[in-house]
Amino acid sequence: MPDAQPTNVAIKVRFHAPPPSLQRCFTTFYLTEIEVPPGEQVTDALQPEWANLRFFSGERPCSWIDGGDRVEDARFVATGPSTRATNFRLGPTRFWGIGLMPLGWARFIGLPAADHANLIADGDRHASFARFLPLAESLTLRPEDEAEELARIIAFFEAIPPIDPDEEARILGIHAALVDPEISTVAEMVELAAIGQRTVERLCLRHFGFPPKLLLRRQRFMRSLAQFMLDRSLKWIGAIDHHYHDQAQFVRDFREFMGMSPRQYAAMPHPVLERFMYERARVHGAAVQTLDVPAGATTPVK
Repeated sequence: MPDAQPTNVAIKVRFHAPPPSLQRCFTTFYLTEIEVPPGEQVTDALQPEWANLRFFSGERPCSWIDGGDRVEDARFVATGPSTRATNFRLGPTRFWGIGLMPLGWARFIGLPAADHANLIADGDRHASFARFLPLAESLTLRPEDEAEELARIIAFFEAIPPIDPDEEARILGIHAALVDPEISTVAEMVELAAIGQRTVERLCLRHFGFPPKLLLRRQRFMRSLAQFMLDRSLKWIGAIDHHYHDQAQFVRDFREFMGMSPRQYAAMPHPVLERFMYERARVHGAAVQTLDVPAGATTPVK
């Protein structure tokens, strides 16, 4: 991505917690407003994350995943779970964002997440996201409509029935083990989730998008990256997660997940992401959605 950025960028983001009935399915609902001077655009890159649905008004983004597809001029951009950076370039815009946890993927999409891994798509054209088109049509994103539209989003998802309770319990058990910062191996993950290893591997691919070993590597990486972004005084050496054997291992992961070295990433401006992460950490508690703990998933599921 080019390093040049507009000198005057204003970013506002408001996070809305899902209601108790949906807390296990979503990270947050968030409304973002980006203002840049006329004719200019801002560029940035999102880190690996869970699936997202984003509905735009104003200038629509150009978005692409490293080594993957590119989407331009879409009012509804859908992404699957990712282990790569999602790049974007946009001008003045407003958008609703909806972060789907693995249980949310299972309930509201219900297709194999591994088939949608590192996917970015025009939601109006991709069959997997067709059920959300009525919601996309209903969102005007006018400032005065925010409360009404939040209620409409909640009502839309509440109308979709839950999945089988036993399957839900297994997903939550795996998710709880995954986000535990003391868990570093698949064996430990399987033990904490209290589910057989083959079942864990199958459910991770179906609902989380990746094998458990890769998911654990992503968690370790995201804990490190989030720590650095929130406090750069630590430098990389102070932000690296304690499960890394050495700095070289972290650098290898960084190149795989972000497509560049830590030094290159630190030298780039991140006008949207930094503002978003600071505000998310302040309001929501976790700077990135991969570190969110789903409600009710703090203990193993037997």
